[in-house]
Amino acid sequence: MRNVAQGPIAWRSELWGSPLRALATVLLIALLVWGGFHVIEWGVVHAVFRPDAEACRAVQHGACWGVVAEKWRPMLFGRFPYEEQWRPAIAVVVLSAITVLSAWPRSWRWWLVPLWVVALLLFVLLMRGGVAGLSHVPTSRWGGLPLTIGLAVVGLALAFPLALLLALGRRSGWPVVRTLSASYIELVRGVPLISVLFMASFLLPLLWPAGWQPDVLVRVLAGLTLFVAAYLAEIIRGGLQAVPREQTEVAMALGFGRWPVQRDIVLPQALRLVVPALTNSVVGTLKDTSLVTVVGLFELTGALGLALGGDPTWRPFYLEGYLFIAAMYWVLCFGLSRYSVWLEKRLSAAP
Repeated sequence: MRNVAQGPIAWRSELWGSPLRALATVLLIALLVWGGFHVIEWGVVHAVFRPDAEACRAVQHGACWGVVAEKWRPMLFGRFPYEEQWRPAIAVVVLSAITVLSAWPRSWRWWLVPLWVVALLLFVLLMRGGVAGLSHVPTSRWGGLPLTIGLAVVGLALAFPLALLLALGRRSGWPVVRTLSASYIELVRGVPLISVLFMASFLLPLLWPAGWQPDVLVRVLAGLTLFVAAYLAEIIRGGLQAVPREQTEVAMALGFGRWPVQRDIVLPQALRLVVPALTNSVVGTLKDTSLVTVVGLFELTGALGLALGGDPTWRPFYLEGYLFIAAMYWVLCFGLSRYSVWLEKRLSAAP
């Protein structure tokens, strides 16, 4: 009861505890009211919501949300064939559903792995086609939300096992394994992601035999996976180092092997400790998928450029389009943040 009672008192003291604080509070409230009034006036009161370009150009001080109503399909699905856009819509639902299911601790069972395999195969089948009567759509025409979700989810799913091996390798007692793991992590973390994407897209094809070139999406996904794994490895290593060494020594003294100790005692505690840091890396990876535009893949932000850049009628309304895309990113990132808080509390309460 004392902590509950002290909450409002502490707030009053922080906001109104002195004349200077009271003045700063009044100015801040006035600034928020002024800014909020103008935002509502621009975004709601004088805004145009219907897909009418003439009405949008006639409004001087209002938003044109009609550009979203007119262009939402190319914004979300990029250059995917218009009449086939039900396929990427279902693919996004499938991948999102398996991701949400995997976020539920009670579903962390052996059957989750084959379910992921089925979901990924279904995602590729729907996007690529070429079987079951579906027309073939090359990866160069994939884009928008399916590409963003696909790169982030699949990239993280592939990067996490590699990161786990790198973290364990950097703590290994074998000098060769420890040196190789540390060298890889430091090398990858020392270059920006955009350079990795350029290498995967333009340099690596020069090293492959003539006549055999992996798809650009596969190369970009491989580069993203290798890049993210280096950062996740350091996060996991931090969690491993936070687990007291005495627990390992006691477990091995009781007859447990080295790998059972790591699997059943050390790793569960280490991963529980680094949930916030892992979430931060996941959020960063989701937003970093926007960089694939520079190598010719058009995710959400790239699809927006395609949707408006070639249409002079709606080209002046980029701001509203970017706000729409920003809102989608915010929803995804905020959801990940709230899930992180929930998972951290649940794991902390677990015995």
